Amino acid sequence: MARTPTDTHEWLSFEDEDEERTWVFDSTFLTSNWTCIFGNGCQGVLTGPAPELVQGCCSYGAHLVDKKDARHVEKVAATLTPEDWQNHGVKKSVIHTNKAGETVTRLHRDACIFLNRPGFPAGAGCAFHIAAVRRGVNPMTLKPEVCWQLPLRREDQVDDDEGHVTSVVRQWDRRHWGKGGREFHWWCTEEPDAFVGSKPVYEEMQAELTKMVGPKVYDRFVALVREREVLRTKGVALPHPAVRSRHNGAEAGGAEPDASGTAAVAVTTGAAAAAAAASTEGSDS
Repeated sequence: MARTPTDTHEWLSFEDEDEERTWVFDSTFLTSNWTCIFGNGCQGVLTGPAPELVQGCCSYGAHLVDKKDARHVEKVAATLTPEDWQNHGVKKSVIHTNKAGETVTRLHRDACIFLNRPGFPAGAGCAFHIAAVRRGVNPMTLKPEVCWQLPLRREDQVDDDEGHVTSVVRQWDRRHWGKGGREFHWWCTEEPDAFVGSKPVYEEMQAELTKMVGPKVYDRFVALVREREVLRTKGVALPHPAVRSRHNGAEAGGAEPDASGTAAVAVTTGAAAAAAAASTEGSDS
């Protein structure tokens, strides 16, 4: 008898009528109650548990996605004060190119230079985050891209023949860190300790998701999730897109999308979804 895989995820997908694009969302993660537990039981990403260091995923510095991201980090760093940032003025430059040719934030005392340690008056944690809270703005407006996106990840794959784009929005797994990820003692999206939030991820990280996919796509995803939940209470599975289109057209007198705008939608689970998502590896937003 076949055993059900323990890593099964459910995925929701729909076509983007404004672009030659298919959106694929990891609904299992996005509707879960994962939340960041930095400083509240997070064991960090070193080779052993180290909650007392309060480093979270800041131990190795931030990998910057492009020149724009690097300029943003330098510009914001110049606005930080000694009250925001424990390492203010420690080094002349805050980013550099590592041995692998990657542009990253510098390390200081074996962690990201922007990490404030326990005992710092403003609190332990990211100096960008602390400064944002003090200024009353969303922390994502100050942080490097990878830092405000985690643990979300967007991957874009372009079809060589048609130019059609498949964009997958999913949780950030250990393997997405590369070889170093295998050495982590602990990674939050794998651990039940981090699934203690009071809201689903798609609500808790609405600003981040909207930035990653745009407000229209975000709203379509949310409408689809909520419709699916209503259907589940009635014991009805989400129909195939062709069936939805015919049903909606019969109700409206034509083949128009329903109120959620998701006439073309699919739900994929298990190994098929994993294979589809894996085919999009290697391209971030």
